[in-house]
Amino acid sequence: MGNKEDSINLPLVHKGKVRNVYDLGQSYLIVASDRISAFDYVIPTIIPDKGKVLHKLSMFWFDFIQEIVPKHIITGNFESFPPVLKQYEYLRDRSMMVKKAKRVDIECIVRGYLAGSGWKEYQKSQTVCGIKLPGGLKESSKLPEAVFTPSSKEEGGKHDENISFEEMVKRVGKDTAESLRRISLELYKKVSEDSFLKGIILADTKLEFGFYDNRLILIDEIFTPDSSRFWETGKYEEGKPQDSLDKQYVRDYLKRVKWDKSSPAPELPKDVVEKTMEKYISVYEKLTGVSF
Repeated sequence: MGNKEDSINLPLVHKGKVRNVYDLGQSYLIVASDRISAFDYVIPTIIPDKGKVLHKLSMFWFDFIQEIVPKHIITGNFESFPPVLKQYEYLRDRSMMVKKAKRVDIECIVRGYLAGSGWKEYQKSQTVCGIKLPGGLKESSKLPEAVFTPSSKEEGGKHDENISFEEMVKRVGKDTAESLRRISLELYKKVSEDSFLKGIILADTKLEFGFYDNRLILIDEIFTPDSSRFWETGKYEEGKPQDSLDKQYVRDYLKRVKWDKSSPAPELPKDVVEKTMEKYISVYEKLTGVSF
């Protein structure tokens, strides 16, 4: 399958790990590719149709949370695109025209459960990103209440770093930092409660914001298997890693083959590609109630 994104003849302003951003003059076009990244590295193997899952699930959630915060989307409907874009069938169901927001260089992470780097830190110091937590929690434990743990947004292949709320205040100012924390926790609460009713635990998630007309708006993707940890309520078991419906499956494979990040990322075998796609589609269908 040829990579049809190569045929898009528009000014490319940013090629991210997973998304390409094109300049349309008054707006941007964000295209979700089928690339996948893990540990901040792009994996050479594509996951067919993955970009479509990210796009469609983001569109679903942007609609769901619109009363909490404005969004950057102008339209994600291919049929509403201008003629210059309609010549590229590849864009259908994987791209959105968005407002040109000035991005806030902070990743807004909300954690409702103890997993990943949070669990590692907790074992050492009973904290997550410096926030003191009660003793006796286990891997994958539900936290007494969701915590806001920002990280820096680094460019040029550098790794994003967890930062304290105080450091975030220094970088973006007190008012912006407090607004981002409040909105992020509100979004997590609304989406995690809805997901739980559908049999899915939203363990943690990463959100991004920007300024448009001097107002904070929600940008990028939201509540997808690339930006969140999703666990099935029926399989959840405290005290161990969970069988998640997100890209943790790819991270776990790379750990199994002991890829040490000093060499280029390895290709993924066919069964890992298929299983990853199966997980992405499964969580999309459970959360939206629509078949992919």
